Amino acid sequence: MSDERTPAEPEVMEPTFWRKNGWTARVIKNEEDDGWAVEIRKQGIAEPVLISPWVMGRDKKNPKPFDATAFATFVKTASEVLDRSARQRDQAMTKKLSIAWEGRWYEVRLELVADEYEPHALLSAIDDAGATVAKHRVPVNFKFNRDVANEWVRGGFYEP
Repeated sequence: MSDERTPAEPEVMEPTFWRKNGWTARVIKNEEDDGWAVEIRKQGIAEPVLISPWVMGRDKKNPKPFDATAFATFVKTASEVLDRSARQRDQAMTKKLSIAWEGRWYEVRLELVADEYEPHALLSAIDDAGATVAKHRVPVNFKFNRDVANEWVRGGFYEP
């Protein structure tokens, strides 16, 4: 059985560079002023997840060295940034409407599928018990609004 994950990089804990558990924090010169910044990266992601100001050391010239608490705080903050970004991306890819018909509620969803070769969308209805009652593939530019969703539910979830 082959493991296709990216191999773990060795841990490094230097004054201005830490790498641990797939995260890297590096002190860099702050381009905005004369101070320092920390660049946080996650293994497998090309761009930095977070760039944040960093404090000067006691000599008021060089950056303060990292410690375990600072590294953990930056990793937690960067993880939250990734989580928020993923939620926003998911919300942008899914539209939802609640439709009532014949005494039942349905959540009608249009989920965009960003397929490189065949982009499309999935139109689905989930009943108030949480069961998917219909799911159809539709064009990416499928018109989705309350009138269309109502018509689809009242028409018996026909294939558009």
